[in-house]
Amino acid sequence: MSRIAKNLIKISNDVDCNFNDGIFFAKGKLGEMKLNINPNFNINIDDDSISVIPKNEKLKKDPNWGTTRALIYNIIKGVSEGFSKTLELNGTGYRASISGSILKLQLGYSHDINFDVPKEVKVECPKQNIINLFSFDKEKLGAVAAKIRSFRKPEPFKGKGIKYSDEFIFRKEGKKK
Repeated sequence: MSRIAKNLIKISNDVDCNFNDGIFFAKGKLGEMKLNINPNFNINIDDDSISVIPKNEKLKKDPNWGTTRALIYNIIKGVSEGFSKTLELNGTGYRASISGSILKLQLGYSHDINFDVPKEVKVECPKQNIINLFSFDKEKLGAVAAKIRSFRKPEPFKGKGIKYSDEFIFRKEGKKK
């Protein structure tokens, strides 16, 4: 039985939620999102809380119960507060700049990388080696951050590459003579 799924999701006054025909819809100050809910679960929306309830007793052991609750929680948090990730560029000559919706990356290759940022994700470059990403959609934010990181993953010997700000790069010792 899931411990997470039994918890209620608190909602603020600025978030409007409804559940019709297996689709959960939430609208807040940052945007609006919808989610197809597994037909084995019902969503109860009260004045200030939401609960996910399985349709029968056997489904209390279904792992999708906790997953459904977590997805709904992320939607509620996203449309009210939003999510952010910070990437750091470590390496000589590694730079990032933003122009419009294109992120221009100079990562030591013979060419620059121009990455089209989706419209749901906002990008800032306060310094040449820091990229801040903001979005109300946690899934899109993680996918964009992972894609940017994949252009030059951090390597374990010198630590050069693109890493998350809270990521620890395990360093290896180099060759010995």
